[in-house]
Amino acid sequence: MNTQYTITELAREFDVTPRAIRFYEDQGLLSPRREGSGGLRRVYSGRDRTRLKLTLRGKRLGFTLSEIRDLLDLYESPTDTVPQLHAFLATVARHREVLERQREDLNATLDDLAQYESEARALLDAGGRAEQADASGHASAQTSAH
Repeated sequence: MNTQYTITELAREFDVTPRAIRFYEDQGLLSPRREGSGGLRRVYSGRDRTRLKLTLRGKRLGFTLSEIRDLLDLYESPTDTVPQLHAFLATVARHREVLERQREDLNATLDDLAQYESEARALLDAGGRAEQADASGHASAQTSAH
């Protein structure tokens, strides 16, 4: 089965703009067939659809377009190519390290925010009790003055 897609169909399916798809094409990530007068109409294959899906997934994971291109090329190459698999594993390891550092930073930031929030709530609670004590003392003083 030779499924074909228009740029509009892919843009709608993956919630991206046609401009983004053309950009990925310019970067060598997609290679649609050209049809119509002057080759203006792009026709995307199932292969292009898969590559777009993997490109968007790679972007969400923080890979550069160059790294995504390399990974896509690995995806389409024979799986028994040892140097390619080593390159893939090195790329994955680098990204794992970056993500682990980001997770540590996020956890530290969340801990700091929790501490600040706790301190602010304690100040509000202490201030609320002080205001209540002041208001009740003020009311007692007015009552005894009459």
